[in-house]
Amino acid sequence: MKKVLRLTYLLVTIIFFISCDNSEENIPTTGLLTVNLDGLEELGANFVYEGWLIVDGNPVSTGTFTSIDFPQSYNVDINDLQNATKFVLSIESAIDNDPLPAATKILAGDFVGSNARVNSDNIVISTNSNISSLSDSWGKYILATPTDSDDSNEASGVWFLDNTNMPAIEGLGLPILADGWKYEGWVVLNGTPVSTGTFTVVDEADDNASISPYKGSISDGPGYPGEDYLMGSAAGVNFPTDLKESTIVISVEPSPDNSVAPFTLKPLAHVVPVNAMNHTVINMVTGPKNILSGSVSR
Repeated sequence: MKKVLRLTYLLVTIIFFISCDNSEENIPTTGLLTVNLDGLEELGANFVYEGWLIVDGNPVSTGTFTSIDFPQSYNVDINDLQNATKFVLSIESAIDNDPLPAATKILAGDFVGSNARVNSDNIVISTNSNISSLSDSWGKYILATPTDSDDSNEASGVWFLDNTNMPAIEGLGLPILADGWKYEGWVVLNGTPVSTGTFTVVDEADDNASISPYKGSISDGPGYPGEDYLMGSAAGVNFPTDLKESTIVISVEPSPDNSVAPFTLKPLAHVVPVNAMNHTVINMVTGPKNILSGSVSR
């Protein structure tokens, strides 16, 4: 009888340990992260998007992607997935040896339960900005060519300033951007956007003021973003030209930039009226895209 009891005890013990081993094997080590984003554009061959979970204040990559077809799902370490407090999307170099996110972060949002609502305002705009959304941007510009002394071609330049009263003041009300982003002005000629220059502040000259290939020879222009199209040509147009009926655009660009074309974020735009008067303030309107958004679930 004792032998039977011992054998029974041994079998129960073996079954118990086998059951424990099986239960441990069935504990999942990864979970599914699903992202569904709106408004992204393809980045080209040199850049990729990369997702990040913020876990205990540290970024954990969820992988890179180039396709802008959504939703997309990724297998992520289950502990990181469960403990993440935030999701961030960045733009990275396609060849990237840095394990940390680049400065150019385009979407972000905090997890509330299993979901995070993400948008670009949360991460593209600096926390020091007194304007909290690109949708609150406003703009004004004039037609003028202050970089030469010829008064006959004033409609061939655009400057983002307000000269209603003198001295002139800035013509753009834009949020301060976070690191990794710059503004850029554009004039669309023959359907092709031609840059007026990049800038980060609205009351100083833009980055190419002194090296513009199009400006005149007597000065770099006023201390505000803008451009004179007086020399050379672009988009099949010989300069000087008449900018009336052209579209003026302000975009938000990655820095370093992923393309010579405008990025998807365009908070301000305006078609120059055919009867626009030179040296007279013209108001811009809301552009075609001032926020990117989406959802992330775990």
